[in-house]
Amino acid sequence: MGKAKSPRRVADNEALSVGTQIRGSAQKLNLVAALIRGRKVEDAMNVLAFSKKAMAVDVRKVLASAVANAENNHNLDVDALVIKEASVGKSISMKRWHARGRGKSTRIVKPFSRIRIVVREQEEEA
Repeated sequence: MGKAKSPRRVADNEALSVGTQIRGSAQKLNLVAALIRGRKVEDAMNVLAFSKKAMAVDVRKVLASAVANAENNHNLDVDALVIKEASVGKSISMKRWHARGRGKSTRIVKPFSRIRIVVREQEEEA
């Protein structure tokens, strides 16, 4: 008597990948995610490869993971993949302190973010 298998969080023609601890604020990460939402995977990889934003490197890794999941785990066609969803949220925040004058200190918050990318296999249009 084991635990029942949990249902898939995405549809049968979709694959998912999550980056849980990406160093930087969610606001900056969302700017990069907005560049790729709704695009074909090949176009999105090119946009991220040539983007000047530092977060683009981490987003590209998560997108590559989603494509690999689609190909290896769900037998989807890589050439027909489109980014259905690229959602961003907050993760942990490291709290540090910085010494100031007169024996006082200031708080420094170093935020982490998470990104969830869902790719969908799109049928070829005639």
